[in-house]
Amino acid sequence: MSQAYKIKSYCHIEEGGLSLNGQVLYADTSKPFAEFIKAAYKAENTKYSKFFKMDNLSKLAFLAADVLLKNEKINPEEAQDIAIVFSNKSSSLNTDRKHQNTIEDSSNYFPSPAIFVYTLPNICIGEISIKYKLNSENSFFIFERFNANHLKTYSDILLSKNKAKEVLCGWVDFDDEGHYKAFLYLVALEGDIDNNEQEINKLYNI
Repeated sequence: MSQAYKIKSYCHIEEGGLSLNGQVLYADTSKPFAEFIKAAYKAENTKYSKFFKMDNLSKLAFLAADVLLKNEKINPEEAQDIAIVFSNKSSSLNTDRKHQNTIEDSSNYFPSPAIFVYTLPNICIGEISIKYKLNSENSFFIFERFNANHLKTYSDILLSKNKAKEVLCGWVDFDDEGHYKAFLYLVALEGDIDNNEQEINKLYNI
């Protein structure tokens, strides 16, 4: 019989709200994303000097992960055996558009390395891994819509094959200021919620 893994905790960021395990930590629907995410960052007393240089997708993923991992008392000063499995629909499209704007006019050609470096969606995984010294496997998948079955199956494989002790999973999508969502959750041997497709979808839609 296969091991039944559990969801320890989960975090949402969408529509001007930040919540942890269903409890609202910060909300301000009047602010555009750029202002909201800065305010939420400060409200949660997050400490990471590179945060303000990140693209929007990385800010979204990083803050959700930081809130969740801090709640789990993960020590950022010690190496952690936590894998990361993220997914979204838009890839790095928001940053890709910005990069395209810098190169499409040959008479006004001004590509920015600071923008170009974020034209891959998995860069957000790197930022989280640096902060929390995560040395395990990581993957970023692109789907047309949220795919709970894939996340469940992939995290189960990583844990059953001892590729990691825990897996940080979820959906982190940023298309534009009005369309963004982060839903991250931590899978391990212990927790209060079963790591199955039904429960994952239920949490995603909270």
